[in-house]
Amino acid sequence: MAVNCKTNPNWLRTTLEAIRCSGYMVVEGVLDHAFCEATRTAIYAVRELIVNDVGKTRLKQAGELGVLRLMLKYHPHFFSLLEIPEMLAIVDQTVSDTAILHLQNGLRLPSFPKSQVPSVFQNRFHMDFPRVLGGPLVSISMLFAIDAFTEENGGTLVVPGAHQKVPAPSLEYLQAHSIPVECPAGSMIVFDSTLWHAAGANVSGNDRLGINQQFTRSWIKQQIDYVRALGDEVVLAQNPRTQQLLGWYTRVVTSLDEYYRPSDQRLYRSGQG
Repeated sequence: MAVNCKTNPNWLRTTLEAIRCSGYMVVEGVLDHAFCEATRTAIYAVRELIVNDVGKTRLKQAGELGVLRLMLKYHPHFFSLLEIPEMLAIVDQTVSDTAILHLQNGLRLPSFPKSQVPSVFQNRFHMDFPRVLGGPLVSISMLFAIDAFTEENGGTLVVPGAHQKVPAPSLEYLQAHSIPVECPAGSMIVFDSTLWHAAGANVSGNDRLGINQQFTRSWIKQQIDYVRALGDEVVLAQNPRTQQLLGWYTRVVTSLDEYYRPSDQRLYRSGQG
């Protein structure tokens, strides 16, 4: 299920309806070749820096397959992924224009022989937001295909319609009804964060690269406090919308001095969605 944002003037309406009914939609034509190549270069550069900072042992103990966190700290290119117009249009129409970035993760899914693919959280069925609240959508996920996604290279498995479900579907149901998402490089896979999905098995012989960005209503805690992690100077150097996404206007006061500041200097904005 896919729509091209460059050739279909109704792509946004179609995408929003698909998210509501099926839980996901592939939006093609979002990132051009040059942007994908710049992202590829940045992912591998950041990977080396994170390994140097954290260490191979600690990363291995986390039990993840090539997940890269807090890339914004290591390479400025990743701020540009917060400025994509098509992405922001969907954020505005789902989790509101005051939404914040819950996470931005690089995904370097390595290849394994078919009989040696390890079982980790990523390739087991899961929800990005494991809470069904029964009201307005509170979390939306955007997975950018830096490489083409195919069944062979572990294109994400989704279970259409398996979102906002209580009780959760059985594992047997998820396995029987899952389908691999296949799409060209530069596509954006958009899904309700309660949709059951999993990384596929990459047996292609090459890494499969992607970027996952999850956005939530502003009252939900971020996976990483990006403002503290990046520092005020870095955050203030971004455009106002990016500052909003990073959480600049949803900070928690730590003193009465901060609490009693004039409204235009407060650490939070009233009316956050």
